[in-house]
Amino acid sequence: MNDLIPEQIVDFHVHLFPDQLFEAIWKFFSEQYHWQIVYKMYYKQCIQYLLQNGVSHIVYSNYAHRKGVAEQLNRWNINVLNQNKNLYCFAAFHPDDDNCLQIATSVLEHPRVIGFKLHHLVQHFYPDDERLFPLYEMVIEKNKRILFHIGNGPVESDHVGYKSFIPLLKRYPQLSVNIAHLGGNEFEPFFDLLKEHKNMMMDTSFCFSRDDAFNFNLHPEILEKNKDQLLYGSDFPNLIFPRSEEIETLASFELSEAFYRQLFRENGKRLLDRHCTVEQQHGEQTA
Repeated sequence: MNDLIPEQIVDFHVHLFPDQLFEAIWKFFSEQYHWQIVYKMYYKQCIQYLLQNGVSHIVYSNYAHRKGVAEQLNRWNINVLNQNKNLYCFAAFHPDDDNCLQIATSVLEHPRVIGFKLHHLVQHFYPDDERLFPLYEMVIEKNKRILFHIGNGPVESDHVGYKSFIPLLKRYPQLSVNIAHLGGNEFEPFFDLLKEHKNMMMDTSFCFSRDDAFNFNLHPEILEKNKDQLLYGSDFPNLIFPRSEEIETLASFELSEAFYRQLFRENGKRLLDRHCTVEQQHGEQTA
């Protein structure tokens, strides 16, 4: 690995699903986007691969694509977390579930659930949907985060985009949020939001290959200027290019050593220390 990149990194954007859901997702990518996934690995293989390739902390997510999925998926998440001490999770939520807040409250009891993933392109609701307000208030109260797929890539939709996100920030400016894919493909307006929203972080997933759907198009200096609010994420295993390609591209910018330390490790560790319990952190050290 490049000398600028820490030997042990925190990957803040990994996907883990039960095997059958993974297969359905890969089929969708192939049919809808003509994407050929490089790493068709099931969840146990994904964990093993990342831990053997320089990742010390895996922060993964999954999402409920329809009503009735979140509860079972979150039971699966709890089992996966209990079996793997190096894992942290953005859990599933769907506002159409009759017991959605009960499901959310239950899964947040696990010390390594950092919050929830909302994928507005797939789930087809707006960030400021009133049904989500109780979830946001719970997340604020319990010191957790929301991971949003809200940028308008890889395809546009009424439910995604910078303009759809602004009403939420105005209503809940104190909400701690992660923006997947640097807000791609609306990089500039999402970077502008970082200036006023210090509880907002963005991850690099799927943005720095030589040919992909979220091709970062700003000067690398903007990464340096915002290094306190950026996280490395791989989007593993749902990649259409080698995992190393994004790391090599980021290293080629030759930014400061502080940038690479913060992006690949320190910022991620800071969030985990902030949002996960003391008991878990002690457990991790002995793992």
